[in-house]
Amino acid sequence: MREWWVQVGLLAVPLLAAYLHIPPPQLSPALHSWKSSGKFFTYKGLRIFYQDSMGVVGSPEIVVLLHGFPTSSYDWYKIWEGLTLRFHRVIALDFLGFGFSDKPRPHHYSIFEQASIVEALLRHLGLQNRRINLLSHDYGDIVAQELLYRYKQNRSGRLTIKSLCLSNGGIFPETHRPLLLQKLLKDGGMLSPILTRLMNFFVFSRGLLQYINQRKKFRRRWVGALASVSIPIHFIYGPLDPVNPYPEFLELYRKTLPRSTVSILDDHISHYPQLEDPMGFLNAYMGFINSF
Repeated sequence: MREWWVQVGLLAVPLLAAYLHIPPPQLSPALHSWKSSGKFFTYKGLRIFYQDSMGVVGSPEIVVLLHGFPTSSYDWYKIWEGLTLRFHRVIALDFLGFGFSDKPRPHHYSIFEQASIVEALLRHLGLQNRRINLLSHDYGDIVAQELLYRYKQNRSGRLTIKSLCLSNGGIFPETHRPLLLQKLLKDGGMLSPILTRLMNFFVFSRGLLQYINQRKKFRRRWVGALASVSIPIHFIYGPLDPVNPYPEFLELYRKTLPRSTVSILDDHISHYPQLEDPMGFLNAYMGFINSF
């Protein structure tokens, strides 16, 4: 008699094959509304989704929101209305490979390309010469660091950054603790495509997760940019974050960036503070923005 696990495996293969071909679920009404209210622009033949809301009349202030992995601009929906009460323009995009933006395969995804897409979006909107406030989370923190590096180099065509607020991102490779699922997806092997489909997230691909390796390779460039610019910088931190654990992350952050201010949210707030505690997050951000 065959081993039980062989029998289970033989039964699981056709079931898994069938599951992998099930079409993705329909959008929820909330996501359908989010998509309908947004727009697309084209970057090198690829469609990029973005939101652009007009807020306070007469204010010159613009905020650009950069989302995390493996989600989308929808991460910001709970604080969106609050931001429009303070800023003239509130803008967010789905990075390439995420959300409603195109997901080319094969493709070499990189933080550098995502930063160039942000720059291209602002040129598309005619805002390339305006001073921009950046608000970022997780993966978006790294994109913001690259934009900050380019701003520091004072190259033509780059963003003029007025302020930067980061949140729960692994900006230091040495204190970043990838979740087991992230490790499995990043390092490849037979599990990657299966997990990709089973999790129903197309963005769970090896290419997208290479940002973890890029962060290690370009640590000096990106952490150096944070440490050397003179613009106001703030960090909003959910201390229960398993990816950027307390207190190691916060101790290194304060040591490396002593000029930056920090908001620590309630003890039970974890990796997605803008979703877990939108009012606390918004209050922390407004306190920062109103301080200069």
